[in-house]
Amino acid sequence: MKTRIRELRAARRISQEELARAVGTTRQTITSIETGKYIASLPLAFRIAQYFGLHIEDVFDLPEEAQHGTL
Repeated sequence: MKTRIRELRAARRISQEELARAVGTTRQTITSIETGKYIASLPLAFRIAQYFGLHIEDVFDLPEEAQHGTL
């Protein structure tokens, strides 16, 4: 799953570690989400989106199948 997390972090000039602490996870988890190796749980996705003041769909790019409930 593609995300805008790296772009959003860069705009705010925050590190993966700072974001991880703010949303209650590890830097390794943030790295894995950014590289597409891990899909954030729904609660974590909400916390990340809330941190940036955005909706989940503004941070995470859901695959077309997921948007139509066929995944």
